[in-house]
Amino acid sequence: MTWIQAPRLLIGAPKSGSGKTLITCGLLEAFARRGLRPVSCKCGPDYIDPMFHKYVLGIPGRNLDSFFLGEEEVREALRRLIIGRQAGIAVIEGVMGYYDGIGGNSDRASTWEIARMTASPAVLAVDGRGASLSVAALLSGFAHFRKDSRIAGVILNRVREQTFKNLAPAIERETGLPVFGYVPQSGDYAIESRHLGLFLPGETEALRERIGRLADQMERTVDVEALIRLAGRAERLQESGRADMPQAAGRPEILRADGRADMPQGESGHMPCRVWRDRSGRPEEEADTGEKRRLRIGVARDEAFCFYYQENLELLEQMGAELVPFSPLRDTALPENVCGLILGGGYPENYAAGLALNEAMREEIGAAARAGMPMLAECGGFLYLHRTLEGSDGKDYPMAGAVDAAAFRGAGLSRFGYVTLTSPEGLEIRGHEFHYWDSGSPGTDWEAKKPSGDRKWRCMRQRPGIRGKGRGEFAAAAQIWGFPHLYYPSNPQFAAGWLAACGEFGEREASDSRNPAD
Repeated sequence: MTWIQAPRLLIGAPKSGSGKTLITCGLLEAFARRGLRPVSCKCGPDYIDPMFHKYVLGIPGRNLDSFFLGEEEVREALRRLIIGRQAGIAVIEGVMGYYDGIGGNSDRASTWEIARMTASPAVLAVDGRGASLSVAALLSGFAHFRKDSRIAGVILNRVREQTFKNLAPAIERETGLPVFGYVPQSGDYAIESRHLGLFLPGETEALRERIGRLADQMERTVDVEALIRLAGRAERLQESGRADMPQAAGRPEILRADGRADMPQGESGHMPCRVWRDRSGRPEEEADTGEKRRLRIGVARDEAFCFYYQENLELLEQMGAELVPFSPLRDTALPENVCGLILGGGYPENYAAGLALNEAMREEIGAAARAGMPMLAECGGFLYLHRTLEGSDGKDYPMAGAVDAAAFRGAGLSRFGYVTLTSPEGLEIRGHEFHYWDSGSPGTDWEAKKPSGDRKWRCMRQRPGIRGKGRGEFAAAAQIWGFPHLYYPSNPQFAAGWLAACGEFGEREASDSRNPAD
């Protein structure tokens, strides 16, 4: 059995737009300056906020989502991230309002549920504009809405210094919650939004300088050291079972990045995570020294295609994939020797003109689709496969042509939220939808069902499936295209089966090249 003492902190808010991402990025930068080796997670299915975390830290984070994963799996994902990066502190950014969950009337898959599952102290970022003592009433309600709210403090956002001086003592007196500081409103570090969320890091002018100024401001007006102490009081995280298991006997080890263990060198609060093992426990990771053939999978990665769960990519790599990035915007050919393609979501509508101009890539991807190359295309990647795509400028542009239909701007946000998806063969996987563009032919091969209520609908396009060799069980279809974003760890068989399809395609292509037709 293995468990760790992992300092961690969750940043939540009463509602969306309160400044969670701003405050999270400022804290990540402040913690990194102290040499704490922070890591980050995002509650829920969001893609964009983790990009900002990665921009600050230079390393990918994780999505912690209790619809996609069970309670122990959520804890395990956080635990492995902390150990794998030898982090001194983890920061978890919430989603929407603190108790907002599935169906608009449930706390399932809410920020609060993640705080409870991971036993993390939560600090609420509260937008203080246009209010005074009412903020205390709001916070009192949040603190007492659930018996174990996990709320341990407050940061006031978008308030002036004098407002903070007047309001903070009243909040502490009325609620018993400490106020760790404030962040004044300023264009020096603001991050703008648009229809799918924040502008991407690469689209935000001088973002590095903005984050630096934000961290400078928070060093002056937020008690960063008090937040570090709060994070250090979080309960231990166990490999399985409850997060608050009693402490084990014996001395703690420091697990290094190379997997070896050192004894701690003092009681500094800025140490890496502490790892405990019982004597019968196995090492965290055992190196696989066997030589395995890795399947080369092309992954569209550029400004137009950038929505990917890090956990999806890592799962594919663990299963034997070599992920090779390419740009449908700039590259004129697919990477060599790939036997499958992943076209993720993003903003192809904003880059439709550039995608259309890259005729060589459009034609090659269209030809690969017609030849049966395995492809997973989600949302923006699905739009790219259409005959035409309406750009953000209202003009229609030619795309890859694998789907003989037009993609166009819809009337509004379509089919928003979590779904459980079922393939024609009965395989279930979880995902979510969030898109403003639509298709003249979205597909009817899969069924999507909302987690609350009875709403269900047909969706997705699928080419015929295959059977796993020697197993007699469904593996995967080679080509699965549609609007839902899939979370592969919710059913690893999906990823294993699709890679099996890639392997069969690669073997067939290699055989054809060795034995060309006369």
